[in-house]
Amino acid sequence: MTDFTMATDDDGVAIITWDVTGKSMNVMSIDGGAELNALIDSALADASVRGVVITSGKPGSFAGGMDLNILAEVRAKAGDNPAQALFDNTMQVHHMLRKIERAGMDPKTNKGGKPIAAALPGTAAGIGLEIALATHRIFLADNPKARVGLPEILLGIFPGSGGTTRLVRKMGAMGAAPYLLEGKMVEPAKAKAAGLVDEVVADPVAAARSWVLQATDADIVKPWDAKGYKMPGGAPYHPAGFMTFVGANAMVHGKTQGAFPAAKALLSAVYEGALVPFDTALKVEARWFTNVLMNPSSGAMIRSLFVNKEALEKGAVRPADVPDQRVSRVGVLGAGMMGAGIALVSAQAGIEVVLIDRDQAAADRGKAYSASFMDKGIARRKATPEKKEALLKLITATDDLEALKGCDLIIEAVFEDPKVKAEMTRKVEAVIPEDCIFASNTSTLPITGLAEASSRPEQFIGIHFFSPVEKMLLVEIIKGEKTGDRAVAKSLDYVRQIRKTPIVVNDARYFYANRCIIPYGNEATRMITEGVAPVLIDHAAQQLGFPVGPVQLGDETSIDLATKIMRATKAAMGNAYPASEADDLIVWMENEGRLGRKAKAGYFNYDENGKRLGYWQGIHDRYPLAETQPDLIEVQERLMFAQVLEAVRALEEGVLEDIREGDVGAILGWGFAPWSGGPFSWLDIIGAAYAAERCDSLTEKFGERFTCPALLREMAQKGETFYGRFGAAQPAAA
Repeated sequence: MTDFTMATDDDGVAIITWDVTGKSMNVMSIDGGAELNALIDSALADASVRGVVITSGKPGSFAGGMDLNILAEVRAKAGDNPAQALFDNTMQVHHMLRKIERAGMDPKTNKGGKPIAAALPGTAAGIGLEIALATHRIFLADNPKARVGLPEILLGIFPGSGGTTRLVRKMGAMGAAPYLLEGKMVEPAKAKAAGLVDEVVADPVAAARSWVLQATDADIVKPWDAKGYKMPGGAPYHPAGFMTFVGANAMVHGKTQGAFPAAKALLSAVYEGALVPFDTALKVEARWFTNVLMNPSSGAMIRSLFVNKEALEKGAVRPADVPDQRVSRVGVLGAGMMGAGIALVSAQAGIEVVLIDRDQAAADRGKAYSASFMDKGIARRKATPEKKEALLKLITATDDLEALKGCDLIIEAVFEDPKVKAEMTRKVEAVIPEDCIFASNTSTLPITGLAEASSRPEQFIGIHFFSPVEKMLLVEIIKGEKTGDRAVAKSLDYVRQIRKTPIVVNDARYFYANRCIIPYGNEATRMITEGVAPVLIDHAAQQLGFPVGPVQLGDETSIDLATKIMRATKAAMGNAYPASEADDLIVWMENEGRLGRKAKAGYFNYDENGKRLGYWQGIHDRYPLAETQPDLIEVQERLMFAQVLEAVRALEEGVLEDIREGDVGAILGWGFAPWSGGPFSWLDIIGAAYAAERCDSLTEKFGERFTCPALLREMAQKGETFYGRFGAAQPAAA
């Protein structure tokens, strides 16, 4: 089987078609790259070929990027010098794309080359766009579903196949920044306006072929290969360019806090590459790309955010012997913020929704959330009135439980009270079909206990959404003691329908995500009671790559939620509950009416519009600032170990069955240091032996909550890693 084929028509236009067998979207492999290279050589050497069009055999897309498993393959075959192997492999790609770009033209006169165009039927990401950028003109189909961009930075790397160098020379550093530093993917009209593509047409192959036949020598010389080229916006030591690069450095550091190696490497490649000729700049790009690939962060991010995430979304943990369980009609109980969000994402997936609340007015308010969401989309030109009308037709808002009769999945999102949930479970089960799956959207209450109210416990499961539902990518599925495989399969198939990433865990208080998040917030609160400055705590977390610090997070999620969880935990654990000064602090804050952002008073002060004005200094009247503040690393280790040790304990206890879910869930669920690849990847990066040593030191200084789990201690003694011990046994996605 071949990935690339070439056919030359009667006019001498060679059409190279990229069509990877067995894939819905093209991805570049080592063999595929070699095939493309050989076909380009053949076309350039054939006197009967006047020009080339590179296109895709996939309807609606050109390419999804590089098969990132290539990087691991190259590294594995490299022996003692993986950096050299990665650099050489990268330079091979550069040589191929440079060959396309120069197209056989004379190096001195820039004449005699053959025009090469890219005809993109739709989405072009990563290497797909990098190939297109090396051609002489890019034609993109007028396909509203198409997206074009370079998303590599989101996976812990950056465009290393010439995309960085070409885009900066094409658009200038400032113009290229959103696509290189943010991984922005844009639709056809915006891609053309930005200069990512040259033409948006109905038939890109026909348009590209026509252009190839009439292109002149001047049409195929890239600006950076022409005499007198100047970089748009100025090079680094041009007066305008100097300010751009100074600003870019500050912007990148401000956004990443220095926690993401790829962003710094990208900026270095752009800056250094802008100071040298184009071919040298490609070598600079390749060296910095290799530098990133050799950093354990990139491997961890690729594994978690690409390989593992994709495997989970494709059903890696789905019960294999259960037939398709896609949802056709979902009943959502409770039209509050969570229920309204669940109704919205379900309708967006084309699923019929019955949205239930205690009275019609409350149900209508829940449906209005979807209407408001669509109105905002219309205002931003992301949606149309027709799409809004179609979506709202899928949602039936009512107070009549009889409307649930045709549902095959129920998601209960009522008040977080076991008695209320039990009453609703019994009422609904009297109405719904016998084979209907019942799911509770609870963030803290054990599913096994809630299932006691059900007459069909094997069909009872937990589906924990994160707020806001329409933005958060993770959904946590919780199996009770009696939950059956069909309920698990139904939940997984539903999550796949709504295009979110699922993890499946076994039942326990707080499940997995909240089990790890709560100690993170508690540790921050403990530090405040010790006199540690809240700003130091938050900045320590942000410099670890967390989107917000734990003090700010406490205000966002609300103080009274923290006290509610604390009281419920204390009631459940009795004398075993580990009380601390942190409990006293949040109770005091609650009594003071400082409940967080929603009350416009919490750990922060707020203006009338809810904008943060700075940390509330009144907290130090009760908890004075310590004269000597702790070391930054110590604060960071307390915050990190508070979370990762709970992840290890969840694995020990069988709550977590798959470390891939632990890592992906942590990053998508609460923003755990994405650069690390997740808790288990982070422990593998620092090493089990060092982690155990730090546990002992933290335990001695701060208490038993940092006690090293037996599993981690054993792995330290054996010199094991989590992915070495548990990762190899995990089945791949089908």
